[in-house]
Amino acid sequence: MPSVCIVTGSSGLIGSESVEFFSKKFDKVVGIDNNMRMRFFGADASTEWNTTRLLSKVDNFEHHAADIRDIEAIDKIFEQYGTDIKMIVHTAAQPSHDWAANEPLTDFTVNANGTINLLETTRKHCKDATFIFTSTNKVYGDTPNYLPLVELDKRWEIAEDHPYFKHGIDEQMSIDHTKHSLFGASKVAADVVAQEYGRYFGMNVGIFRGGCLTGPNHSGTQLHGFLSYLMKCAITGDKYTVFGYKGKQVRDNIHAWDLVNMFWHFHQAPRHGEVYNAGGGRFSNCSMAEAIEICERITGKPMNYQYSETNRIGDHIWWISDTSKFESHFPGWKHHYNIEDILTQIYAAFSQRVHAEHA
Repeated sequence: MPSVCIVTGSSGLIGSESVEFFSKKFDKVVGIDNNMRMRFFGADASTEWNTTRLLSKVDNFEHHAADIRDIEAIDKIFEQYGTDIKMIVHTAAQPSHDWAANEPLTDFTVNANGTINLLETTRKHCKDATFIFTSTNKVYGDTPNYLPLVELDKRWEIAEDHPYFKHGIDEQMSIDHTKHSLFGASKVAADVVAQEYGRYFGMNVGIFRGGCLTGPNHSGTQLHGFLSYLMKCAITGDKYTVFGYKGKQVRDNIHAWDLVNMFWHFHQAPRHGEVYNAGGGRFSNCSMAEAIEICERITGKPMNYQYSETNRIGDHIWWISDTSKFESHFPGWKHHYNIEDILTQIYAAFSQRVHAEHA
């Protein structure tokens, strides 16, 4: 029987990386993506270029422009393949906490309703499949901002005597009694319901709470896609705005390939409703100020940026993911790409796209 992997948000960053990765592991990859990213962030964020690229590059890829909120459309796709479906990688989402405040109903129905639609359709047609849900570290709200932080020359850092100093923040941090942003709240709903389908129904569900997810196939915009948009501005000379915290806020950044490789390891020995923090950890992280310096070094020119004292609501001052739980469950996995690798790849990919557009 042919094996099928379904990927939602298949033209986005993690989705497209999943399509290429799993096209070598399964007989067919079925993508679901209706380019909502353009609706969220405008024409510059359109993922149409990525859909076209995947269709021309990946022979065993099939694309459906369905909306995950439309359970009838989703059910029809799942019904077509039934128990041949061995894995579902659910990456489709409204990903910006700034945008969510403008249209809370759209944000919630995409993130929460869309997720339960997919979980229920999986339970109905292919209950034994592995279901991967890409959650977010925003489920912890602004709790990390109350950690004992120390201001250094170019970054905020946690106190060296704190348990989180060595490896970062683990999965035991509370997701309750905190300001999440509406995006964070809709992802909490999806995160918890994904756990419940795993634990209550005994399904193979893995929840991956990502930090900054990045890579060369990201359609970065001001509201989402920190490193991608930063490098885009470094190349084009467009003005970049740094929001608050003196530009010293720290993010760990995980390359899309490293994250998708986590999914693959989980699929080989899945668990029921397990939660993992998934980021660059101590291996791959930077502050905004440090990222600007790296971009300037790679492009060979100064960045055009301005500073705003107003930080984004619910934004983290310091976030580094502790991935040691996942590594203990799957000791064959490790990070491959650090910040320097990631930004160099983004620079090369964006430069190539610009060249192709003007050829």
